[in-house]
Amino acid sequence: MKTHIGTFLSIGSPTIAELAALSGFDWVLIDLEHGSASEAAVPDQLRALRGSKTRGIVRVGSPHADLIARVLDWGAQGIMIPHVSSAAAAEAIVQAAHYAPRGARGYSRTVRAHEFGLRPAEQTPAPIIMAQIESIEGVNHAAAIAHVDGIDVLFVGPADLQHDLTHRAAAAPGDFAACLNLVVTAAKDAGKETGILARDLADVPHYLAQGFTQIAIDSDLAILRKNWQQTLSKFSQP
Repeated sequence: MKTHIGTFLSIGSPTIAELAALSGFDWVLIDLEHGSASEAAVPDQLRALRGSKTRGIVRVGSPHADLIARVLDWGAQGIMIPHVSSAAAAEAIVQAAHYAPRGARGYSRTVRAHEFGLRPAEQTPAPIIMAQIESIEGVNHAAAIAHVDGIDVLFVGPADLQHDLTHRAAAAPGDFAACLNLVVTAAKDAGKETGILARDLADVPHYLAQGFTQIAIDSDLAILRKNWQQTLSKFSQP
């Protein structure tokens, strides 16, 4: 499978979203779980991507059907859902993201996703759905989650998963590396992709070798913070 490189957008700025698209990222993740802005900041960030090859994925804070439908109506090309730990939860997400007969999403012809009524809804591509594996339960049920029709990517949340492993190691099927291998294998067996957030560029070759194909490179906020710290360190007084 082809490798797709993304980045997380935590600040909520349309200018940063536009710059990320102009820079050539395959996708950006507009973050409503841990990001700095509210839902109101999402539509303008999606508009900033218009005309580019960069896909706009929105991470909703919880798998609420109304929020999933709303960000898709606004024109998000996909969604990421945190803390997916069972096939039943994955199926509910797919139901919320798809119209009948596959799902139960409310239907409107005039939302931005369908060019405000200028494009038939049937011509709008199905949304990409990234299910985050962030817990021991998620790892244990990765194969079942991956086999849910409509789930496209198992996306590991490394911070949450490592936190869970630190505090509940006895319940885990192995260490962090073993859990990553289990998720990648589960996705491959189901013909699905696997993603992960890389905070350090040095980790990317290792993730690629493991079989990850959807890799997010840090976030706008973290990149800005690191570069400011690096700049100011050159002027620190002894």
